[in-house]
Amino acid sequence: MFNFKKKYGQNFLSDKNLLKAIVSDSEVSKDDTVLEIGAGAGALTQELSSIANKVIAFEIDADLEETLLSLNLKNVTFIFQDFMKVSLKDFEKDLDRYKVVANLPYYITTPIIFKLLEESEKVESLTIMVQKEVAERIVCEAGSKDYGILSVMIKFYGEAKINRIVKRQMFNPMPNVDSAVVTIKIDRAKYASINREKFSKLVKTAFSMRRKTLLNNLSALFSKEILKSKFDEKFLTRRAESLTIDEFINLYKILEK
Repeated sequence: MFNFKKKYGQNFLSDKNLLKAIVSDSEVSKDDTVLEIGAGAGALTQELSSIANKVIAFEIDADLEETLLSLNLKNVTFIFQDFMKVSLKDFEKDLDRYKVVANLPYYITTPIIFKLLEESEKVESLTIMVQKEVAERIVCEAGSKDYGILSVMIKFYGEAKINRIVKRQMFNPMPNVDSAVVTIKIDRAKYASINREKFSKLVKTAFSMRRKTLLNNLSALFSKEILKSKFDEKFLTRRAESLTIDEFINLYKILEK
């Protein structure tokens, strides 16, 4: 009998129809290499293995090694270590393009997404099971209470959509919240002329204190005099959550000059 570990946020899926639906959402084909983060007991891994050319599955819990290796999946490579400690530059050296398909642990969902967006040069898409509230943050538009750094940076790197809502009863053990399957399609050419690190820093600074205006938050990077010389007062009294991705890009371009 397997003991579920709370520290790893383990909530496993076993419903075959749902697993097939997740793989279908990911648009994985026989030519694709897939990265799975959090293989768990291997239910999703098996579905991916039956369709993809190759699967590389990370699992942090060494106690699952025997269970996963006993599946004898010929086109699957299991890596028993913490994905967050892996250098993606090294990991991707021998890989062409790949897709991520994963039931992500809730406690580390956002750091994993940012790691893939910011460090990877070869990931094409992410089809991920996340907490429903996180999914809503991923896809929401400017002006929403859920709109924040994650929402803006997802739009910077690509496009996202919610494929399906998954009720908590589908998991074992049952979590306290519902989930959603989200697909993020990466488009690195979209804003190729923009420096990723600088743009990310600008967005994070703009949202640093949500109730404060752009003038107050951005004064951590630029003097208020510079900001006032480049933007009108009405714009500077706005809050970050009201800015669309296009407005953030325009803000970046003006300040970069």
